[in-house]
Amino acid sequence: MRAYLWAALAATSLAGCGTSDTTEKEAPPTYSAANYRVAVNDIARPQADRDADAARKPSELLAFAQIDKGEKVGDYIMGGGYVTRLLAMAVGQNGKVYAFQPKEFIAFRPEYATEQDDAVAPYPERVVPLRGPITAPGFPEPLDTIITVQNLHDLYTANNPAGTADKAIKALYDALKPGGTLVVVDHSAKDGSGTADTDKLHRIDKKAAVDALTAAGFVLEEESDLYSRPTDPRDANVFDPTIRGKTDQFALRLRKPA
Repeated sequence: MRAYLWAALAATSLAGCGTSDTTEKEAPPTYSAANYRVAVNDIARPQADRDADAARKPSELLAFAQIDKGEKVGDYIMGGGYVTRLLAMAVGQNGKVYAFQPKEFIAFRPEYATEQDDAVAPYPERVVPLRGPITAPGFPEPLDTIITVQNLHDLYTANNPAGTADKAIKALYDALKPGGTLVVVDHSAKDGSGTADTDKLHRIDKKAAVDALTAAGFVLEEESDLYSRPTDPRDANVFDPTIRGKTDQFALRLRKPA
């Protein structure tokens, strides 16, 4: 998608100079769930991932994120590696995935380190594991896309030092190429609740998320109702067995201006 955007900008520039455009304009790429069947059907994906697919809609997520072959992509706060494994196949053999696990998460639950190792092992040429402070993921090259799923609210929990969220969001902004995209999925809190429920319920109000991200310079490009579940009253902890896997979630795609 980034290549098309630059081509479109170049064409616009030429038109502005009065140059005659006699060639057929390149059509923008299309992104559909069907494009990502190979990634979803990857034999390296464990059964636990496949069991979660009905709720997590992997093909649709990759289409919303507009992942292209050959891209350099970051999985910010990779957790158990569900998204990492999908990205590893979606970017193809010429792409790269940087799978970041915060040292704070590993200190809280050491299994996160083992899960990171297990997630990257099948893709030694494509996936690079990263560990570091949650505010400094240390991506080693400019990225086309960063995805963070069900983690933005973690930047606002009380165990973090003041300013953690602002620092982390700035780090994500700085890590992207001009024109790059950030995709955020998280559990919805009640409208108007801001970040008040990040500790107790592990949820965040969508407006609070958008406000923080756009304040850092991101431009909201598109929202998706991919994970919309209107029957969720948004007043239960997301780990409560009565709601786990069935929470109302928002999905945002934001762009760093070119």
